[in-house]
Amino acid sequence: MGPHPAVAQVRLAVRQAIAGLAGGDLALVACSGGADSLALAAALAFEAPRRGLRAGGVTVDHGLQDGSADQAAAVVTALTGLGLAPVLSIAVTPSGPGGPEAAARVARYGALEAAAGRTGAAAVLLGHTLDDQAETVLLGLARGSGARSLAGMAPVTGRYLRPLLAVPRASTEAACAAEGLVPWQDPHNSDPAYARVRVRRQALPALEEALGPGLAAALARSASQLRADADVLESLAAAELARLRDRDGQLDAAGLAGLPGAIRTRVLHLAAAGAGCPPGALTARHVASLDALVTSWHGQRGADLPGRVRGTRRYGKLIFTGQPGYAKNAEDAGGCD
Repeated sequence: MGPHPAVAQVRLAVRQAIAGLAGGDLALVACSGGADSLALAAALAFEAPRRGLRAGGVTVDHGLQDGSADQAAAVVTALTGLGLAPVLSIAVTPSGPGGPEAAARVARYGALEAAAGRTGAAAVLLGHTLDDQAETVLLGLARGSGARSLAGMAPVTGRYLRPLLAVPRASTEAACAAEGLVPWQDPHNSDPAYARVRVRRQALPALEEALGPGLAAALARSASQLRADADVLESLAAAELARLRDRDGQLDAAGLAGLPGAIRTRVLHLAAAGAGCPPGALTARHVASLDALVTSWHGQRGADLPGRVRGTRRYGKLIFTGQPGYAKNAEDAGGCD
């Protein structure tokens, strides 16, 4: 008999994701111990050796709950039991602008980068599922963050692979049950203080009741369709940002004003993120306030942005003050798992 259908589904997704790695490469799976990342770890442990790859794991202890160190140790034990090696546990202390979720995300990606550098990993696999993608799209829609947020998370971002973006959370839970794996139930995943939890527990079920089943899959498909368009527009915006920015990092306001609106607003978004705006916190309202400094300039005081970043206009230049590089490696996204 073959594997349980859910196990087969997760394994196939991992097999496709790691197909581009070279023999002998090391792939790390980022695992919290939740169902999504635990099912992903089991699938990587099965698939990697069959393709001449090495498979390891890393768990990040955010220190946000009592007993977090014990949970991290339990994940290390579980990953080692699956045959993964090396397995790392990295403790972080989240801090910085954007609230606890943003700070934890930045700290987590920093730890994953450190783990990849320490082990020489060619890839880091993340356990974001189709449901996480749908939640990300709805959160982006609610924030008015634009096409990039509606495009959701990319299957590949540098060394980061997200094999499960087409796999529903129900499949990862079923895969764990079929393989005798006991996932950790993170209390943060049921805490309504977090916007993502409210979307998961309240918004998506209400929308499915009103609009019919299959909404999460439809949102994920929409994200995929939008991503190609967003990639092209952002590449154009990045080129314009480089052209209009001087050696001091200031942007030529007249040059910005001459750009098409769809490109100009993306240039402003990229510049603000580079100055330190937390990922996902920059809304259309924030970008509009920056755009007004370019297209409707009448001496206004400036634009206050997330992450204690400020945009001002002086002597024909748009100037950002803040925390450069904050957004590095912190793509949006991310589920609670």
